[in-house]
Amino acid sequence: MKVCVTATSAGLSAQVDPRFGRAQYFIFVDTEDMSCESIPNPNVSAVGGAGIQSAQLVAEKGAEVVITGHIGPNAASALSAAGIKVVTGVQGLTVREAVERFVTGKLRAQTPSATASAHSGMERSHSAGDALHLRKEIDALKEKVSELERRIRELESR
Repeated sequence: MKVCVTATSAGLSAQVDPRFGRAQYFIFVDTEDMSCESIPNPNVSAVGGAGIQSAQLVAEKGAEVVITGHIGPNAASALSAAGIKVVTGVQGLTVREAVERFVTGKLRAQTPSATASAHSGMERSHSAGDALHLRKEIDALKEKVSELERRIRELESR
C-alpha cells in the first residue's frame, strides 16, 4: 500500500509535519518494503488553495492513505472525493515511526474530516473579504479546469 506522510524534510527520518496543505514535504512510502519518494510541497507558499492542490498531488501520486497532524476542510473534502483515507493527530514521530505504527494498526485511517480551520497554516486573521477571495479562487480554478478539458478534447480529436 502507498501512504503519504507530511514531513518537515525529506526521508524516513524526517519529523511528521503537523500541517497537510502547507507541509514542507510529502513522503510517499510503500508499506511493503518501506521504500520512499520525498517530494517538496510546491504549495507551501500558495496564496490560496494549498489544501486542495496538495490533495490533488497526493491523489496523482496514487496514495491510498495520508498520515498528518491536522487537515483543513477543503483538503479533507478533496481527499474524501478521491477515496483517500486520512490519519490525523500524528505528532512527535518520524515518518518511519508513523508508517510503522500505521502498519501495525496503532494508527487508524478514517474518511477525512477537517481537524483544522481553513487557512490555518497561513497564520493570518480571517476577514469578511475571505469569502470573496475564496469565491474568486474557485472561479479561477473552474476556468483552469475548463481550459484543461478543452485541451484534452483537442488532443483526443487529433
